[in-house]
Amino acid sequence: MNQFESMQIFLRVAELASFTAAADSLGMHKASVSAAVQQLENRLGTRLLHRTTRKVQMTQDGQVFYERSKDLVADIEELQGLFQDSPAALRGRLRVDMPLAVARDVVMPALPAFMAEHPGLEIELSSTDRRVDLVREGFDCVLRVGTLGDSSLIARPLGHYRLLNVASPAYLAAHGTPQTLDDLARHRLVHYLPALGARAAGFEYVDDAAGDGHARFFPMPGALSVNNSDAYTRACLAGLGIIQAPETGLQPWLAGGQLVEILPGWRAAPMPVSLLYANRRHLPRRVQVFMAWLTGLMQPRLMRDG
Repeated sequence: MNQFESMQIFLRVAELASFTAAADSLGMHKASVSAAVQQLENRLGTRLLHRTTRKVQMTQDGQVFYERSKDLVADIEELQGLFQDSPAALRGRLRVDMPLAVARDVVMPALPAFMAEHPGLEIELSSTDRRVDLVREGFDCVLRVGTLGDSSLIARPLGHYRLLNVASPAYLAAHGTPQTLDDLARHRLVHYLPALGARAAGFEYVDDAAGDGHARFFPMPGALSVNNSDAYTRACLAGLGIIQAPETGLQPWLAGGQLVEILPGWRAAPMPVSLLYANRRHLPRRVQVFMAWLTGLMQPRLMRDG
């Protein structure tokens, strides 16, 4: 039995936490499965599994080996099926990250059809407003909204989100509807801060008269700061202040009258939306297919020009 086959058997034992269950699923004798794992441990020079009469658990080294070998086995299996046209040939794990609103409103409704088309894929979807470390945390690709910093990652621009200034009817009834920037001095802004404790810049806008496209800020008070995009919208719906958010996520509330656009002539600059992935000579086909699918989902929701 070669090392690749032993790795496949180890993965199945680790996932099922049972030599018996792994043997049944692979159509092998339990003794052969146990021997394959033992052979792999001997080659590596470390114990991968704790074996007791009740259960099988991975050791610390086993967990590290599991994470690395799972992707390696998937890559080899994908390479073996490189010239197959069947969608079922795509196998392995995809670990992706995207903003909460994108995961909730765009990806989740369409994901069942994608997974039905590619039943061999296993997707780990992270949806957080925190900027994950793609390489250190093992992500295949990340959808990022906002300006990108300097990085060794490859960035694929998808378009831009148009930003609107909105408030709830209840808030406007209590505080009035601002018509100019100076009117904002009498209003409150709900502050969105990725890291709580940071200094809020204020109301962002582009002065079209200046013609330089640069962002400017009007300092504004605010009794509430949040670090989550969903809480940001909910705070506005509750009448706690004005927010500046992507139009696509606000459409249901605008259409239903729960939110109202204000100061349309003083919008913030559109936010770039990008797909990021590691600088690899060979990007696995499963990652390429997922990125193409996600790009197709996002395109109707984005401005093509900044």
